[in-house]
Amino acid sequence: MPQTQNRSVMLWLLIFAGLVAFLVVFGGYTRLTRSGLSIVEWNPVHGTFPPIGEQAWLDEFELYKQTPEYQQVNKGMTLEAYQQIFYIEWFHRLFARFAGLFYAIPVFYFLFKRAIPYREFGIYVVMGLLFIGQAFMGWFMVASGLVDRPAVSHIRLTLHLFLALSLFGLSLWVALGHYFGFPNPGRKSKWSLLSKLAAGSLAVLLAQIAYGGFTAGLKAGHVSSTWPLMFGKLIPPGLFNSALSLIESPQTVAFIHRWFAFVALFAIVWLYFAARRHGYGKDITNGILALIGLGGVQITLGVLVVIFYVPISLALIHQAVALILLALSVYFIHRLRSLDDARAG
Repeated sequence: MPQTQNRSVMLWLLIFAGLVAFLVVFGGYTRLTRSGLSIVEWNPVHGTFPPIGEQAWLDEFELYKQTPEYQQVNKGMTLEAYQQIFYIEWFHRLFARFAGLFYAIPVFYFLFKRAIPYREFGIYVVMGLLFIGQAFMGWFMVASGLVDRPAVSHIRLTLHLFLALSLFGLSLWVALGHYFGFPNPGRKSKWSLLSKLAAGSLAVLLAQIAYGGFTAGLKAGHVSSTWPLMFGKLIPPGLFNSALSLIESPQTVAFIHRWFAFVALFAIVWLYFAARRHGYGKDITNGILALIGLGGVQITLGVLVVIFYVPISLALIHQAVALILLALSVYFIHRLRSLDDARAG
């Protein structure tokens, strides 16, 4: 973990985290508009530019016509309609390239200028590997929808999402270290009860986000447009017929994603009362209250997404709020661990 604080490095990491967050949300837009399978090849260099000229477009369109999505969903699509979904996915990939350069160029500049000492470069290498990993997983995900069905693997989609979220969270964590300071390497501070509870609430939030990824990949948000009932029942029969249904059945995945949200909210409420009981200051307790309020907003958005049958605007706001909840959770764990470190000293 780094020890050297630098405001320029902090600002760079915060902006980079913002770019990653935008990529995640725009990835959701790409999926909701069924644009993600429009480009059937992964050309990291040549693919920077869209087709130029009518023949190039016709060749690209011909490749798309060979995919299950065209044959089963978009049969008869015009070239103009294809160009619309192509440009959405092309921009997604182009922005990913920009984000990659925004990471790679400054990190080596800061290393050259010794703003990042060589001995502290390891964590930045991890970030770079996470970026490359999520890019590869993105193509691996797309490839799963080009074989025999017009949909990507929901498991690969969720892995792609979690690699991006890991990069987002790690960037924030290191940026916060540059602002508030890094732990003393010679001091082994124990995790306080509140820090453990905060880490636990983050784990619950990540599980809920994982089921959000499954829900998106399986299009499980479309299985029922009523809430709290599904198919006229609070707990429909046959949801848990097998262990595999927990990650493969759209109905089961949608049911878990609906109700596990309240477990995530309860975890934050528990965190709040623990902070009060152990005498933490108002900056911590008021911040957790804000987190509880945001959690309530997120649940409300989720219900509205269900009731209105997954409108794109609401679904994207729902996804963005999940990122804000994740960012605030990372912030609180960082602050609590800093207090643990200060008490150990």
